[in-house]
Amino acid sequence: MRLTQQPGTRRAATAVGALALPVGRRPAIAATAAGALAFLALPAPAFAAGGGEPAGGAATGEVVGATLGALAVTTLLALVIAGHRSGRIRWLGRLAGFSERVSGLPAWAALPSSVLGVSLLTAVLGMYWDISLHIDNGRDPGPLANPAHYLILIGLYGALFAGVLSMVLARERPSPTAVNLGGGIWAPAGALIIVACGAFALTGFPLDDLWHRLFGQDVTLWGPTHLMLIGGGSLATLGAMALMAEAVGGVGARAMREPTVVHQARRAMLVGGFLVALSTFQGEFDFGVPQFRLVLHPVLLMLAAGVGLVTARLYLGRGGALYAVLGFVLIRGFLALMVGVVWGETTPHFPLYIVEALMVEAVFWRAADRSPVATGAIAGVLIGTIGLAAEWGWSHVWMPVPWPSALLPEAAIAGLLAAVAGGALGGFVGGTLAPRRTTHGRRILLGRAERLGALAGALVLVGILVWGVPVSGSGPDSATVALRDASTGGGRAVNATIRIRPAAAAEDADFLTVTAWQGGGMVLDHLERIGPGLYRTTQPIPVHGGWKATIRLEKGDELVGVPIYMPEDRAIPKPEVPATAHFTRAFEPDRKLLQRERKEGVSGSLWAIAYSTVLVVVIALAVLLAWILLRLEAGGPRGRSRARRSPAAEPELV
Repeated sequence: MRLTQQPGTRRAATAVGALALPVGRRPAIAATAAGALAFLALPAPAFAAGGGEPAGGAATGEVVGATLGALAVTTLLALVIAGHRSGRIRWLGRLAGFSERVSGLPAWAALPSSVLGVSLLTAVLGMYWDISLHIDNGRDPGPLANPAHYLILIGLYGALFAGVLSMVLARERPSPTAVNLGGGIWAPAGALIIVACGAFALTGFPLDDLWHRLFGQDVTLWGPTHLMLIGGGSLATLGAMALMAEAVGGVGARAMREPTVVHQARRAMLVGGFLVALSTFQGEFDFGVPQFRLVLHPVLLMLAAGVGLVTARLYLGRGGALYAVLGFVLIRGFLALMVGVVWGETTPHFPLYIVEALMVEAVFWRAADRSPVATGAIAGVLIGTIGLAAEWGWSHVWMPVPWPSALLPEAAIAGLLAAVAGGALGGFVGGTLAPRRTTHGRRILLGRAERLGALAGALVLVGILVWGVPVSGSGPDSATVALRDASTGGGRAVNATIRIRPAAAAEDADFLTVTAWQGGGMVLDHLERIGPGLYRTTQPIPVHGGWKATIRLEKGDELVGVPIYMPEDRAIPKPEVPATAHFTRAFEPDRKLLQRERKEGVSGSLWAIAYSTVLVVVIALAVLLAWILLRLEAGGPRGRSRARRSPAAEPELV
């Protein structure tokens, strides 16, 4: 399988026509929608790294400018909120009232959930655009020179504001699960999740700049501060589901007034967004530039399927897992269209989850009154076997790096464990959002064994990741490369014949590729074997300008590479690695080649402090989320009497 994407004509006009929607009668709304579509259809900036881009944090002027901008927006929103609370501003109340009348949901859930949905879609669009820009073009001339950063920042800020807005609109105690913050302010539990996750994600922005100053730039999606941005935004979708659950079951809730089609679409997009959020952590594999072991791809995919699909099935009832897949495909299809077609960057690929959803529906169809955690774990068994096999086949249809048989049996075992643990965790999450009830309407709370089962599932997932993340820099000794110029009409490109020593070192590799990127596009070429230890490229490899071209080999936990061509980089500084007609170079750790910007000689204690700080924040967020979910499950503060177990009708919340 080959993936080649280089600069081409942007199909802006076609995409605008395809995405055009009815915008109503008001000229202002029409102008706003047209302006948004026009912005989205703009070509991506064609900047390729030339060696002078900053590699250790933003310039002081940009930091000051970004800080002042954030303060200005925060002040403006604070004035709007204060004006609404005092009665001086009435338009916000009218807008919330309109949203309430249309949806049938209380204002404190109707308007914030809409704001959150638009914000998170904006943020995830910016995230995938940002990744593709870095893959194709390398470092930014500066953080404010990357348009994707604005979408991420606006989206995450909007998510935080949505949580605050829910608190502001809840004049009285909105639901039994709401928390009294004092001063007459009640915070719905879902709003607390949204605010906590939004603040967690936004904290990643200044920490990311500090991280670059201390350690240099890391181009991996899985950098600690990058995971804060992604994880915080992703988990905010859980807050949206909690907020909607409170709205339907809380004080003052009304029957849904939306047309059936609109209501069903809202359901699909809500749980589909949660599945999209869980799948963002697969990003490096979706783009074909994995910097960790390939075995983690099926593990992460099974984790997302187990948690996301089981939660969706419990949350929505019958068909919930299928709704999640529908929403997932619609959202990820839109992202692929925008990034790969409209903006002409490297296209993000994605799994399907269809077979996994069918397995979940089948298990829950026969679940009767079985524990949601136990049922989720049983569904995980089918997800981790039949579902894993289906995704294995799909990886050979569309994924940039297909899963080879060399991953067996590790991928099968780890994938099954991840699916079962994820299913149990999804059973816990879904059980708290949609608790079972007796025939008299009393809640059946999760028992001690169920909570411990979910905790065990979470620990198993942590253990799998701890096992799968470390990579070894050992591998073959060297590669002897012969290059022949190829005629492409746009800068120097070469075909390569590669001899690896020892010859058996690359046999049964997880992948053996030549990857060229950051020169204005990306080329991913899976090498063709022509003899023992002898391989050749199947398409021209660019070796000019800002392109970086490397041979990449993964086998087990070994992930190593050999540079074919590297440009001079004055900001690091690093010299050019020329693409001569014939050379022999030693294999070295892959991370050293792909992350040339990382600073060398940084003390181990500084790394330990940095990682420990991020870990403490992550644990604090996880504890907070667990507490809020248990509060939701209990229908209020913990400690209320528990209902006895008895058969219950399936919940149908949203």
